Amino acid sequence: MLIWLGVIMLVLLLLGFPMMVPLAAGMLYMMFTGMTFFGPDQAVSWMINGVGSWVLAAVPMFIFAADILTKGHTANRLLDVVDVFTRHVRGGLPITTAASCALFGAVSGSTQATVVAMGGPMRPRLLAKGYSDDFTLGLIINASDIALLIPPSIGFIIYGVVMKTSIGDLFLAGILPGLLILAMFALYCYIYSRIKGIEAESKASWSERLRAIRRVILPMGFPVLVVGGIYGGFFSAVEASAVAVAYALILEVIIYRQVSIRDLWGLALSTGMITAVVFILVAIGAAFSQTLGTAGVPEKILGPLIDGIGDSQFLALLLIAASFFIGCMFVDPIVVILILVPIFKPLVQSTGLDPVHVGVIVTLQAAIGSATPPFGCDIFTAIAVFRRPYMDVVRGTPPFIAILVVATLVLILFPQISLLLPSLGGD
Repeated sequence: MLIWLGVIMLVLLLLGFPMMVPLAAGMLYMMFTGMTFFGPDQAVSWMINGVGSWVLAAVPMFIFAADILTKGHTANRLLDVVDVFTRHVRGGLPITTAASCALFGAVSGSTQATVVAMGGPMRPRLLAKGYSDDFTLGLIINASDIALLIPPSIGFIIYGVVMKTSIGDLFLAGILPGLLILAMFALYCYIYSRIKGIEAESKASWSERLRAIRRVILPMGFPVLVVGGIYGGFFSAVEASAVAVAYALILEVIIYRQVSIRDLWGLALSTGMITAVVFILVAIGAAFSQTLGTAGVPEKILGPLIDGIGDSQFLALLLIAASFFIGCMFVDPIVVILILVPIFKPLVQSTGLDPVHVGVIVTLQAAIGSATPPFGCDIFTAIAVFRRPYMDVVRGTPPFIAILVVATLVLILFPQISLLLPSLGGD
């Protein structure tokens, strides 16, 4: 029966149905074939409980803030400030792209918004400089995934809700790993540019740099407000998301005047559509996870592996990372988090792993999965934005995926990288 369950869900996925359809079909299959016993009323209850956490109210707020910033002038200001400090270095333009994606992630928390906001202006510049389209597209969609680690992060919010872990600690824990990955991407960009013989641009003057810094002071207030406000005890994660929206409105509507009042209706509608998709996935994913649990599927599939690990934290993290990496290659990362986190929660507790550190590893795999064939969501965002065929978009991703895998191993071996800032914040 497990084989048929997998076949049904895979066929529906390959036929192009949205992710919620295979999940619902799998749940119904288990219900009607007797793999588990529950009624429709129980399934609905699980769905309602899945979206019942108050913390999830932060998700539409951060999405709305990201939409406002993407429509407005913030992206260009972030690009400019990185460009004036890196363009004289060989590989400066792709380094600018990667760093700008990280900065935009710090004010939006959305990988797809980052692909749109940063990829649009940077791709023509990279192509004009002599970088191949394969490298350019691979860089944009993978560097955009740093947004999942730099707070605010929707991935961290979903994980924190399921694992019942502090959102503020998770936000802090993602900062150093995000900067580590940015440094690794920058090194690769430098090496790639040397190999291809692409020369650096002229060095910016200090007057240009100071002007760019002044222009970016207000946008960089976002991470200060979100992380500083939460840890300063001024507001919760949900309240921080509302403050982020208010700040985005003040910035783009009143100060920069790049977003009009008329634009807000369309932006709110877009946010509502995206939020609806996310919450439907969360609801059905939570119910599907409960269904798998009552049917004993996790024990049948992962039980022997988990039993063989014993109390080894290293092996436990490897199994968790590998499971999430493979899962996110085929299924939306939010769904994978909802399904697998409850399965691995007892293993995390029995081995004494820090759930915040595990959250960084899990969210990093979600970031990798967002840009990994065959079904990475950022791949399809890039296809829509840049109007390039699927194979053109994914051809340049392997080197960046390899870097992210190496980063995963480094974070597994050195958990202090993830836990340093939360430990300081908690003192």
